[in-house]
Amino acid sequence: MSIHERYRLSVVINAKGTYTPLGVSRSSDGVAAAVAQALPEFFVMDELGDRASEAIAQFTGAQAGAVVHCTAAGITLSVAATMTGGDPRRIAALPDTTDLHHRVVLPACHVVNYGHTNLQGIRLAGAQVDLAGDETRCSIGDLEEELDGPDVACLFLVSSRLTAGEPIDLIAAVRAAHRRGVPAIIDGAAQFPRIADLLSTGADLVLVSGQKYLGSPTAGLVAGTWSLVQAVRAQERGIGRGMKPTKEAVIGVLAALEEWQAFDRMKWEADELAKVVAFTDAAGKIPGVVAEVVPDPTGLQVSRALLRVPDAKRVATELEAGSPSIYVMTDRVDTNELMFELVPLDDTEIAAILARLWAILT
Repeated sequence: MSIHERYRLSVVINAKGTYTPLGVSRSSDGVAAAVAQALPEFFVMDELGDRASEAIAQFTGAQAGAVVHCTAAGITLSVAATMTGGDPRRIAALPDTTDLHHRVVLPACHVVNYGHTNLQGIRLAGAQVDLAGDETRCSIGDLEEELDGPDVACLFLVSSRLTAGEPIDLIAAVRAAHRRGVPAIIDGAAQFPRIADLLSTGADLVLVSGQKYLGSPTAGLVAGTWSLVQAVRAQERGIGRGMKPTKEAVIGVLAALEEWQAFDRMKWEADELAKVVAFTDAAGKIPGVVAEVVPDPTGLQVSRALLRVPDAKRVATELEAGSPSIYVMTDRVDTNELMFELVPLDDTEIAAILARLWAILT
């Protein structure tokens, strides 16, 4: 009996990407084995945290790293760290920020919603969010105007396809913060493969998801300066107590990092591109469908299939209503476009998607 049958769960083909409501991603057999090995064991959790810090630092080139419950937790804990440092009294006081620098500057076009908004994630630490620019544009001048005010704890930036408006020069933004002695945090949730690039901006902390492209259990990875990473870890004695990682999550991250370092990235990227090209070629043969390969807008080495279909909203609804349920990206249905991410899918699942598209569209 499968796990889906045992618990009466829908079988899903996930062509929507690393999407939390669908379970995010698939872990490898090696990661699953490491997690299973960890579950019946005891550990000194501070030691486990130290080993994770060493592994993240070695992989990213950062001074230190930490594993937290998820990237959303990483947002709250990183903001908290900039307000309290490692001071136990301040850590215990949060979310009361009396006498603390508690203003967080965030470009208005970097307000994103991933189930809740990152505004709420920041405010959970007790911080006040001051938005720079507007939803269409935030210039470095706009950032500098907000950074010049009193009590600024940090500059918070987002690297994601969910951001709006004109792209911001992250290097220039980080430099603007540093000129005023303000630390800069970058939330790169789904951009684990680009974590070194994000750190090269000079950001003091970079946050990425472990369970997206890294394929670990649910976890957030924080990489950055030694002092701020230690302050993030210290939040477990305060508001971070409910956001701490489990032993199996940390072991899973360590195993996933080892696998990532061992495999051939160039071959993986070529294989994934070939998968998308083959899919678009096949989908383009369906009457009424125009298919093309599109790159990730944030610079991830991941391509997706974009299909222009008649009545895209109906097609997406019927894909989800079938068995197995097929989920795709639907943020462009108003222009009759559907996006497919194929990274976690095997040949059988891709064939099932094509068969269902033929059935719906013909």
